[in-house]
Amino acid sequence: MAIDIKQVNSGINSRSASLSNGKSAAAKTATDSVESAAQTVKKDSVSITSAAQQLQNVQAKLNDIPEIDLKKVEEIKTAIAEGRYKVDPEKLASNIAQFESELKDLN
Repeated sequence: MAIDIKQVNSGINSRSASLSNGKSAAAKTATDSVESAAQTVKKDSVSITSAAQQLQNVQAKLNDIPEIDLKKVEEIKTAIAEGRYKVDPEKLASNIAQFESELKDLN
């Protein structure tokens, strides 16, 4: 008894073709649904108030200023060592009072 192989192979090919077409159609549907979901998703946004922007600018400027003026420290050390550094008590008291006043205004 002879078997016709040509018909057997054509049946397998048609079944595999229909399976692969079904898979690609499912993949296309999944891709389309992902794309449509991506289009409907809203993007987050952040807005900074003008006060916050000013604060950022001030912080950036303060970061550029050195905390200690080493040149001035050396000048004062030298003046003290040489006996040239004089303290004006009235000016010192005035500056302390002004500083205290400014601290009260912050509260």
